[in-house]
Amino acid sequence: GKEVVIANAIIAILTIGGQQLFSFFTFSCPCHVGQNLIYGLAFLGAPALILLVVGYALNNQTWRLVTGKRSPLEEETTPNQLLQCKLICLVLCSITGRALVAPVTWLAVTLINGSYYVCAMSEYVSMHYYGANPNVTASERRRILAAFPCSQLVPPELTRARDEVILLLRYQSQVAGWLLIAVVVITVFLSYCLASCFSPLSFLHFRYWSSYVHNEQELFDEATDQHSRLYAMQHVRKFFGFIPGSENVKEIRIPSLREWQAISGLAFLKRVDEEHYDYSLLHDWALKESVDGKYLKTDEDP
Repeated sequence: GKEVVIANAIIAILTIGGQQLFSFFTFSCPCHVGQNLIYGLAFLGAPALILLVVGYALNNQTWRLVTGKRSPLEEETTPNQLLQCKLICLVLCSITGRALVAPVTWLAVTLINGSYYVCAMSEYVSMHYYGANPNVTASERRRILAAFPCSQLVPPELTRARDEVILLLRYQSQVAGWLLIAVVVITVFLSYCLASCFSPLSFLHFRYWSSYVHNEQELFDEATDQHSRLYAMQHVRKFFGFIPGSENVKEIRIPSLREWQAISGLAFLKRVDEEHYDYSLLHDWALKESVDGKYLKTDEDP
């Protein structure tokens, strides 16, 4: 849908901006044998891996898949294992596709920029690109090649050789970046084509279904917020003796020290029976305790 396209575009733009700032403020090639490769690959791969994990974590479908259980209504019928596997695979592909937007953008932009690749691969350039004294040992050549990303460390007589090596590595990096973009675009296009071909819905029916799911989720979120607010309001009113936001509050309840202690502390969920939970300590207190207590009229002087 349009929302997905806009969200992916925003993620890509933010990733590009973050990559540029990240490169400007933090990247500094060590220009040392054995360290260039580790440093360059770390800047290429580590942020992409982090963005991938964040993409999975921020997708609601991930947590639906992790915490989801089969409905009790489905237990009455024979489960279709093949259909369940297809559904799980479909959801995983959808989640992965959304999660890959940021890391693929990071890799493509960094490869087109070329700085990380130049740092990582400078010491592994073929020896014929190095036009120095042939009597220099291989280890010495690798040391000099590793220093090429840092222009201040290169002797003046090797400036031309350095420029040729940097141009070669940038060419390789940028070609790899554009190939990655092309592969991703073609893969996404083919995936949409295959999904449309195997979909049981027509084009207009699919648009209606997408609109229905979107509207249902919006209405469900609104109802969830209102329902939870009204439900929590009952417990808060029992504890304090009035509803928040009321204009004519005639009396308020003064909670006791024991009650303050009962609702304080750390708690998450408490199962009260097979189908219900207490969501907080205040919820647990409100369901167990009576409404007795000390009340104070608001129209009287203290």
